[in-house]
Formats: sequence, structure tokens, C-alpha cells
Amino acid sequence: MDTALLLALGLLAQSLGLSWGVPRRPSTLYPWRRPPALGRVRRAWVIPPISVSENYKGLPYMLVQIRSDKRQPGGVIYSIQGPGVDEEPLGLFSVEKFSGRVFLNAELDREKTSSYRLKVFALDRGGSVLEEPTDLEIVVVDQNDNRPAFVQEVFAGRVLEGAAPGTYVTRAEATDADDPDTDNAALHYSILAQGSPELFSIHERTGEIRTVHVGLDREAVTTYNLTLQVADMSGQGLSATASAIISVDDINDNAPEFTRGKLLMEVTEAVSGVDVGRLEVEDRDLPGSPNWVANVTILEGDPEGHFGIRTDPRTNEGVLSVVKPLDYESHAHYELRVSVQNEAPLQAAPPRAQRGQATVSIRVQDVNEAPVFLENPLRTSLAEGAPPGTFVASFSAQDPDTVQLQRVSYSKDYDPEDWLQVDGATGQIQTRRVLSPASPFLKDGWYRAIVLALDDGSPPRTATGTLSVEILAVNDHAPALAPLAAPSLCSEPERGPGLLLGATDQDLPPHGAPFRFRLSPAEPGLGRNWSLSHVNGTHARLRPRHTLPEGLHRLRLLLQDSGQPPKEREQPLNVTLCRCGLSGACLPGAAALRAGGAGLGLGVLAVALGSAAVLLQRGSGSGRGTGACCAACRTTTFGTTFSTTTSREAGRRTRTPTI
Repeated sequence: MDTALLLALGLLAQSLGLSWGVPRRPSTLYPWRRPPALGRVRRAWVIPPISVSENYKGLPYMLVQIRSDKRQPGGVIYSIQGPGVDEEPLGLFSVEKFSGRVFLNAELDREKTSSYRLKVFALDRGGSVLEEPTDLEIVVVDQNDNRPAFVQEVFAGRVLEGAAPGTYVTRAEATDADDPDTDNAALHYSILAQGSPELFSIHERTGEIRTVHVGLDREAVTTYNLTLQVADMSGQGLSATASAIISVDDINDNAPEFTRGKLLMEVTEAVSGVDVGRLEVEDRDLPGSPNWVANVTILEGDPEGHFGIRTDPRTNEGVLSVVKPLDYESHAHYELRVSVQNEAPLQAAPPRAQRGQATVSIRVQDVNEAPVFLENPLRTSLAEGAPPGTFVASFSAQDPDTVQLQRVSYSKDYDPEDWLQVDGATGQIQTRRVLSPASPFLKDGWYRAIVLALDDGSPPRTATGTLSVEILAVNDHAPALAPLAAPSLCSEPERGPGLLLGATDQDLPPHGAPFRFRLSPAEPGLGRNWSLSHVNGTHARLRPRHTLPEGLHRLRLLLQDSGQPPKEREQPLNVTLCRCGLSGACLPGAAALRAGGAGLGLGVLAVALGSAAVLLQRGSGSGRGTGACCAACRTTTFGTTFSTTTSREAGRRTRTPTI
């Protein structure tokens, strides 16, 4: 190849009149000078490009000889400048200053520099320019001196098993530093080794790796190792190798199967949340993937949903468990038909599973079960103050063990007031004493007790029943006036706010408020002199209808609650009338007049004391009569006295009036 290149360069030099180191006739020493044309002379010298092969070792090597037609006595001096001469890289080229021969002095590397452009000068001995400088281009001809190289040592690819022929997997890539426009960099890819059968191919120019045949099966081979080769000169030159690792990804092409078609299991009755047994499943797909995970379902044999099946993520077994307690007496044997599938749907058309379904026979074992209360908790109601021996409820239980004849007995477990009595044989409950309305165990009117039912099985079993009794309030208290600090008001009806009267009742709604306030009809004169106006459900306002005499006035009121039937109380009220100012308050100067006008002599006072004694006798016996001094009029009044009792409904101590 080098010989042919030199021959071509020699012919080119001959055609241009260049010298190649051999003496030539003078007519060949001026290639840049053409014969003069008629009428003009062109003075210019042009040197065609010179080609030289890289890595040429016959150095020094004459590239070309240049001559100027401006010959001078003493000769012409030639010089060159540019890269490779006086610029980096230095020393590649030189010229003999008198002969004009240009030499290559060192090996060239096209991959570093593909061409050099030099300036050629022709001078006389005095240093004057004889010719205009011209260019000399030296082109470095590429040699196949660079081996191709893959961009990486190992290429990775993935492909689904069962992929169709022509499926893209990955792409190998290589580079070559030689001239891309020559065969020195014309790369050719091939697969040197891939095992048998040959399932992959590589495109010789692009390096793309694709499948060529069907038959990729992850369950048979999970990874393929390919040895790749790339060669320049279209596959005939220098070469390099690399590897391609192709992983086969799993698809769900294998149906799960039970290892056994029939299974026998046992479980005790009356329990839940326990495992009955395991159903072993096998699947050839990738463990841990949705293609492998088994879902076992019950197809038939469990209409009431007593059983459930979950998957053990470690073993992929179906774990059969009881989710709803079983009853031996009603169902002693179950025959379940179960099936297994994967989380992911099956791909393509895999072979039909031979054991995709199985039969599970379950035998229920009988155990002694605890009695069962027919109603639990049991709620009932009873009127307050019920006497001893009052029937409360029949709190009975049944033993579910019908095959075993057993006796059930009853007892109390919790009765904080010891209020109830339970029949040990029948479970009937009655009161054994009167329940105190003030019992701290009455919560919002409810009393709670716990009853036990015990069978005589082996071992004996106990059931717990809760009895809640609502204590119904009865209307057994009439309302009473609330205490008044100073029952006085203005004698003129248009002055003052009147007297605000309030009432209370120990009974709970609906036996308490709203209350009805009335003047006693037994004294008709009260209605002519006094008026009662409604304020709200617990209060009324008392006023004189017209101006009345100052002093003490004795009234009789009727108070009625809203119970069914209603309770009514007649209650006396002593009121002192006084003369008031414009502000509605008693005038201080009228106190003596009011006291004298009251006519409270010794006899009247004795009558008042006697009335107080009678009222005290009618009271609870625990109160004590008191005298109330009207601070405004300094008149002693008698009437309402007070005693301290316990209100069961409010659960606290309250002051209630006693007449």
C-alpha cells in the first residue's frame, strides 16, 4: 500500500514538474510557472497538496522539491514556516535552503493532526523576497493504527420471557479513533458466543441486540452471557470484545397448584381467630413477585362465613383459620372446596393447572360451652319504693350443649346494695328490701347488678349477665314555697316590683315543674285584694290589687305540680305591707306606723305562736320554728319554717320548706 502511494505521488510530481530527489531537466523545475500567454504575464507559484502516510518510518523522507524561476547570481534561498516547523510540534518538517527539497523528519499521527499548512518563501542572498509566499499543504493519510474499543466492558439488558422474535434488548456501542471516512473506522458488530440455542442477534452496524427465536423461559434460564466483538475494516481489521448480560424477566406463565388435592383437618367449637391448618402451594414463577404470590379462596362449603384463608408471605401457603365461632351441635362437619390463583393474571395460555382446586374436610370437635343468657344485658323497670318480694325479672340462660344434659344454676356476682334476691334454680329475681332513693349506686335513675349462670359440665363453664333496673320516680311530693328573706311589699299596687314567689319539688320531671300558683278559694276576699301573675314554670309575682292597709297580712296559697296525678299543697304566707317612696322601697319613717297598724298585741302574738306550733307539728319533726324580723318595718312575722332533708333525685343536700 505504501509503494502504491509513493508511486502515485511520483506521478503527481512528474505531472507538476516537482522534483523527488532526482535531478531533472530545467524545464521541470518551475511547476508554478506557465507559458506566457499573449498580451500578459502571470507571476505566481502554486504548490498542490502533498500526501504522506502516518507512521511512515523511512526517515528523513523527501516530500517535494520547490524551485523559483527568479534565479539570481549566487542562487535562491528557500525557507518554510508554520506548524511542524517553527510552531508546535517543532521539527517535523525542514527544507534545504539552496536546493528547495522539503523533508519529513518524524512520524506523523493523523489522530493528532490530520494536515499541516506551511508557508514557503524564496529569497535572494541579501534576504529580499523574490516571490510572494505560497502555501504548502501536507495531508496525513490515515493508517489503521487504532483498534476499535467498546464504550463499556459489560452491557446489561432485560427482556421478558416468552418475548416475540425481534424484541429489542439492548445496544452495544464502540468507537474507533481512525478516520471515520475510511474503512479503518468502518465497524462491524458480531456475537462470538451465546450458548445454545442461539436466541439473540446483533445488528452488524448499529450494535442493537434483539431476540431471534421464541423460547425464552425464565424458569429454565434466568440470565444469558453473550461475548460480543467489534472489528474495523468492515470486520476484517482490528477487533475488540465485550460482554452482554441479558436478564430474563418473569411473567405469570405458570399457574399455582396445591401439592395435595384432599386435606383433612380438625378444630374445636366455640373459638375464633385460631388456625385450622395450612394448604401448601407450589408455583414456578419468581418467588415474592405477584406472579408467585398465591390467593386461596373458598368456593363452596361455608355459606355462613365461619372460615377465612390468608397467605403466609414467607412460604406462600394458604392458612385456613376460624373467623366465626363454630357450633358442634348445629354443624359437626364441613366440606370446603378451595381454589388458588396468583395476584397477577396469567399471561398467554399456560398449561391448565392439574391441582388448581382442592377439597378440605373439617371435623368440629365438641367442647363444654358456657350457658348463654337469652337477653344480655337485660333491662327492666321498677317503681321507686317497691316493697320486699316485688318481682323484678326472670334472668335465665340456656346451655348450648344439647348433646350433654347439664343443669344450670344462678347466683349474684354484683349487687352493691344487696337489694336483690336470685333464685338459684330458675334465675327469677325479686327485691329483698326497699331501695333507698338516696343510694349512691343509683346512676341517673339506673341500678346495675351482675348475675352468674353456671353449668355442671366438665370443666364447668360460667356465663355473666348484666341486669339494669330503671327506678321509676312517682309523684309523692307536693311543691312548697321557697324561703323568703323579708316578705314585704308596697301597699300601693303601682309602686315596687311586687313580691316574687318561688317553689321547689323533690320529685324529678315530669312530676315537678311547671308549678301552678293560686290564691286559696276558701277565702274569697284574697282574690279581691291580691293578684298572682305567672313569671315562669317555678315563679309567680304577688301584688295588691288596690291600696291596702299597712301592716301584716296573712294569705293562703295553693301550689300544684305537673305530676300524674298532680300533687297540691296549701301553704300560708305572711306578708307585710309598707308605705313606699317613688323608688319602690319602704320608707324608714313608716316603720312605727306599720307596726302599730298591724295590731300585734299579746293576744295576736299568742295566736301566731300557736299557729307556728301547729305548723311545726305538721312538718317533718326535724325543723325548728324561727322568727323573721322585717328589717324594713321592724315587724315580727311568723309562718314559713325550714328543715334540712336529702333530695334523692339531685343526689345532694337541699333546704326544702316545711309548713
